[in-house]
Amino acid sequence: MERECMEFDVVIIGAGPAGLAAACQLMLIAKQQKKPPPNVCVLEKGAEVGAHILSGAVFETRALDELFPDWEHTDAPIVSQVAENHLYWLTNANNHLVVPEHLAPDSMNNDGNYIISLGLLCRWLAKQAEQLGVEIFPGFAASDICYDSSNAVTGVITSDMGRDKQGKPKATFEAGIELKAKYTIFAEGSRGHLGKQLIAHYHLDNNKPPQHYALGIKELWKIPAKQHQEGLVIHGTGFPLSESDSTGGSFLYHLEGNRLEDQNSEEHYVAVGLIVDLNYQNPYLSPFDEFQRMKHHPVFAQYLHGGERITYGARAITKGGLSSLPRQQFHGGLLIGCDAGTLNFGKIKGSHTAMKSGMLAAQAIHDELTAGFAHTVPGYERLFHDSWLYQELHQSRNVGANIHKYGQLFGGVLTSIEQNWLKDRATWTLPDSLPDHLRLKPLAKCKPIAYPKPDGMLSFDKPSSLYLSGTQHEENQPCHLVLSDPMLPITSHLAENGEPSQYYCPAGVYEIVGDAGQQRLVINAANCLHCKTCDIKDPSQNITWRPPEGGGGPNYPNM
Repeated sequence: MERECMEFDVVIIGAGPAGLAAACQLMLIAKQQKKPPPNVCVLEKGAEVGAHILSGAVFETRALDELFPDWEHTDAPIVSQVAENHLYWLTNANNHLVVPEHLAPDSMNNDGNYIISLGLLCRWLAKQAEQLGVEIFPGFAASDICYDSSNAVTGVITSDMGRDKQGKPKATFEAGIELKAKYTIFAEGSRGHLGKQLIAHYHLDNNKPPQHYALGIKELWKIPAKQHQEGLVIHGTGFPLSESDSTGGSFLYHLEGNRLEDQNSEEHYVAVGLIVDLNYQNPYLSPFDEFQRMKHHPVFAQYLHGGERITYGARAITKGGLSSLPRQQFHGGLLIGCDAGTLNFGKIKGSHTAMKSGMLAAQAIHDELTAGFAHTVPGYERLFHDSWLYQELHQSRNVGANIHKYGQLFGGVLTSIEQNWLKDRATWTLPDSLPDHLRLKPLAKCKPIAYPKPDGMLSFDKPSSLYLSGTQHEENQPCHLVLSDPMLPITSHLAENGEPSQYYCPAGVYEIVGDAGQQRLVINAANCLHCKTCDIKDPSQNITWRPPEGGGGPNYPNM
């Protein structure tokens, strides 16, 4: 097929914190050295920058301090500094224990951090990038990778627009565009579909333990002023996940009073959410319904009663840490941020680490372009190992494995001992070698979970939640959720583990319909939140997530 072609020095896939930090740093280095700036473009599959961004988020400014040292004197959407920080062990549906600060892992300390909307921060970073000369193209999804005869990445092709469900061109058909680049940076976020291909193509994960993931579900609430405490950070662990021997954690963050973009608003807002580790074993577990139960716990309900939900969303989190981090540099490009897995799960933070990885990528590419574009300078790996990013990930390398092997309570205690007392004397690295998708037990060995009906005040159903995500897709297009074997969910999964996609999907994409003996799996692709959980947790790795037409998916205003 003949395609339009555009050429750049650097193409960046994804306008998240990693990709935008890389774009800004590339231009800033050239500006500081008084050299001609590189020709840089950023592709973003969301309808606008920030549309697909979802994070807690308590933000550490370390990378931003390096990128824009004067950010505090700008209109950056970073206002509400953490004032109080509490960690709770939720013992059951009604009770809790306060974890003393000296017993909590050092990595949970939030002094000096800020409660932000990562979506708003990305919009601000995009504005800085454009002012520096970066071209940003929202609404375009990168669908395929281009290679040359030497097996080097030479760019990407954007997805075709205007194909029907059978893949045939409609009257509105437009072929995808080939974007050629000297270097391509992949910053798609957790479980990026191109990043997944690159890891397999270049064997970037050779001799590495498998990557591990969690599913994060979040809501933004407007609450009464009397219940609002700006700067309050609450983290919880235990209930409700402990009842199914699963792990993860809950959070509630009090944002600044005028949280939304309407600066005349006098409303007060909190972000509330649940992170569910995707190594859980009970196939009946529904992360969405666990989240609804969690909000009824008094620790959270006291702030949410009388409030109103504003937005809902979900996103996978890459949490394997340093041990599972693949090699990030390859011929013609780099894999950065959550696309690679730079999140520090010990801190439950990945924005500052993603930004730093993007900045290191920019420096490495600048050095290679200066050296004559030879693909021979091992710049990124060297810069990474010499950076605070590597040091930080190394300090938290055992957090996920501790919890996976010993549970939330004893794993947390072991993490505190390592971080608070042993520090650099803890020289071991704990292996975590079983992939998340192989952890499910057979139905016969698990108890069904009876979830209560939502009350419409604190807990809700999936359809009403999906509505608040702003999710929209062109209905008449090829299904972007591809099954290698369309019959496998019925012939194998249904009897073995109940076809878990109908439980783990937080948007009701997958349904089993029909009577016994005539059942089939229905895929409601238009509901997809792009969280990637199905691509991760499917027990046979039978589901592959591919990008739908650009601009589709959720449209988070300020998550």
